[in-house]
Amino acid sequence: MEALNAFLDTIDGYVWGIPLIGIVLFVGILLTSRLGVLQVTNLGNALRYMLHSEKEGEGEVSSFAALCTALAATVGTGNIVGVATAIGTGGPGALFWMEIAAFFGMATKYAEGLLAVKYRKVDNDGKVLGGPFYYIETGIKERFGLNFKWLAVLFAVFGVLAGLLGIGTITQVNGITSAVATVIPTGEFINLAGNSVSYSTAIAGLLCAAFTACVIIGGLKRIAKVALYIVPFMAIFYIIFCLLILGFNFSNISTAIETIIRAAFNPSAVTGGVVGTIFIAMQKGIARGIFSNEAGLGSAPIAAAAAKTKEPVRQGLVCMTGTFIDTIVICSMTGLAIVVTGAWTPELGLQGVNITMEAFTRGLTNLPAGANIAPYILTVALVFFAFTTILGWAYYSERCLEYLIGRGKKNAILAYRWVYVAAVFIGPYLTVSAVWTSADIFNGLMAFPNLVALILLSGIVARETKKFFVKLEKEKE
Repeated sequence: MEALNAFLDTIDGYVWGIPLIGIVLFVGILLTSRLGVLQVTNLGNALRYMLHSEKEGEGEVSSFAALCTALAATVGTGNIVGVATAIGTGGPGALFWMEIAAFFGMATKYAEGLLAVKYRKVDNDGKVLGGPFYYIETGIKERFGLNFKWLAVLFAVFGVLAGLLGIGTITQVNGITSAVATVIPTGEFINLAGNSVSYSTAIAGLLCAAFTACVIIGGLKRIAKVALYIVPFMAIFYIIFCLLILGFNFSNISTAIETIIRAAFNPSAVTGGVVGTIFIAMQKGIARGIFSNEAGLGSAPIAAAAAKTKEPVRQGLVCMTGTFIDTIVICSMTGLAIVVTGAWTPELGLQGVNITMEAFTRGLTNLPAGANIAPYILTVALVFFAFTTILGWAYYSERCLEYLIGRGKKNAILAYRWVYVAAVFIGPYLTVSAVWTSADIFNGLMAFPNLVALILLSGIVARETKKFFVKLEKEKE
């Protein structure tokens, strides 16, 4: 097992190393340049389109429901644990680089959403299938006459593996059951494969599997409907408590921002040498930011393709708001809460979620019993964030499978949904580090085929964008 873990750690280091980070940033900068900093000039339009769906257009769900489905998958444990990990290992400056990655990532996410709608396939019964596999296969062939179907298949294979064996199931239910077991400790329940779990862990895992089955067996429309209610609620719930922490520590905010900026360019001056190079701060911040908002990984456009719309550009703008909400808003809230409370300081010796837990405990002391309820508040947030990620990735991986086996295979898809539920059920009993590392690897591998397509089709994105806004201006005259 140690040899396997060492091998997977090596692969993970390559996948999430400089090449992937560099290419993701390059694509974001390329698209930002070709689109005229669209993420700034049209953020207002994007937020408006997010709330006002088109009256016409093919698709299965509203633009907002498609966005909520994408956010269900992206707003997850990375927003709580990932941010803490980045700051804990890369210093407060990691938050700055996380924001930089998100800024350029908004242009990437815009392009993904646009291409997903432009090259999607709609059946006679109105069912939609779209995402990177179609713009890799169809878009590149139309533009250059090249057959890149093999690359589309590769993306879909990695997508199925990421959903079924990685980020979609085992890692998320592990996060849920671990959080529940922390606040509701109980005695041992059962021993499976040498892993003892508590009553609370087993029950939480069973309930999670049951709720997952109730939702995903109903398909996209049920997933989107649940996401439509849970995602806004969980985001607002979490943001309110983060704002309370920032409000109680208002006098420290300016100092915290100064610390973040200084640490971004001179980490050792702030961390006392614990983080000695700007490279480490950049790597940790950018990598965790990409992992959180998934800009460039190719997951969100699978949901975007299902939106009821006739304008690829419009849905691209809606898709772009996902990165804005996930990182610019939610991750920033987490990061600021950690820095203003001093929960990140190396002297405390905390890691991962315990850093965020310390921030909430310190930050909410002004509330009645605030320090005591902080773990429960964070646990509720973690449970909702992780559960919606399970739902979002159920849809992503299912669509990847459908591309591989062909449309119309209802029995095969139904069987896959039950296998997915089974993976959620056994997740609490599989806590080996190899599972978590594999999730990282599969998630990262999805990015490479998608990024190749985004580079090759960046001209199409620029042309479609220009055409849309010229048309918009004429309609205003």
